[in-house]
Amino acid sequence: MNKAYKVNQNQVLNAQSREDEFYSNINTSIALAKLHVPMKHKQLANNYVLIKKIFGFSAAAIPITRTDRSILARHGFLPLENTSISQVNRQIEQLKAWSNGGDILLEAYANELFEIRIKELKYLRLAITNASIVEFKDGFKAFEKYVEYIAR
Repeated sequence: MNKAYKVNQNQVLNAQSREDEFYSNINTSIALAKLHVPMKHKQLANNYVLIKKIFGFSAAAIPITRTDRSILARHGFLPLENTSISQVNRQIEQLKAWSNGGDILLEAYANELFEIRIKELKYLRLAITNASIVEFKDGFKAFEKYVEYIAR
């Protein structure tokens, strides 16, 4: 009986580690972008990519406000510079679920959070270009991949 429990426990741990590996891969962001992307996400992504192509990162990139930070915190999101790839991929999945779920309030929250993430991404890209040494977690790279892929 105890041996069967260990096998099941090991299987659960292996499944959990495979799931963690999936979410921690930067290409997961692209996989998440292939299905059921909300229209608001596409519009914001198109704007981001257009500004990036025309102006680079010097165009009006301001840090997010305290209000934006409190909105992120209220929904359990860390600032993008402190977010890992795994966290960003899970957040993208959550925002997509909220946007496509049919609940108007959750859809509004998802759109607001996605807009804040786009603002953060613009600012981080400018900060990285202008600073010689900046240490951020890699979550913003996964978010940028997602945004660039859905803007196609």
